[in-house]
Amino acid sequence: MTKKHARQAAILDLVATHVVGSQEELRQLLLARGMDVTQATLSRDLRDLGLARVSTEDGGRYVRPESLADDEDKPLLGNLLPQLFSKIDGVGELIVLSTVRSGAQPIAEAIDQEEFEEVLGTIAGDDTILIVTRSAAARQTLTTRLLELAGES
Repeated sequence: MTKKHARQAAILDLVATHVVGSQEELRQLLLARGMDVTQATLSRDLRDLGLARVSTEDGGRYVRPESLADDEDKPLLGNLLPQLFSKIDGVGELIVLSTVRSGAQPIAEAIDQEEFEEVLGTIAGDDTILIVTRSAAARQTLTTRLLELAGES
């Protein structure tokens, strides 16, 4: 196992077993395991692993987005969107959905899994998703649905 893979495995283990609220806290936990990393390396690892920092009652914490899908009756998008949503806007057939850092990839994947008839496709960055819809009316319908799922309507 490479040094990077070992470090990333340790990061996944730490966020699964500890409430990790900051990169510095995670860096200290890694240091206790004998892994001294820079903040830049840690940021890259968090991005590569797709970990998201979400708000909880006790403050922010890093989680694997799939760990938010704890309600089997609720679609993944319905679990992720309220945790990671920031804002939404659009024009014509395009929607721009903003998320918290590292939230765009898991939300775009969940939108793709939903197979909404209004959606032609999604493109996700770190905290922004471009959603291409079939028409301006489809954009309005989907925007309303996404706001409802996010708990913003």
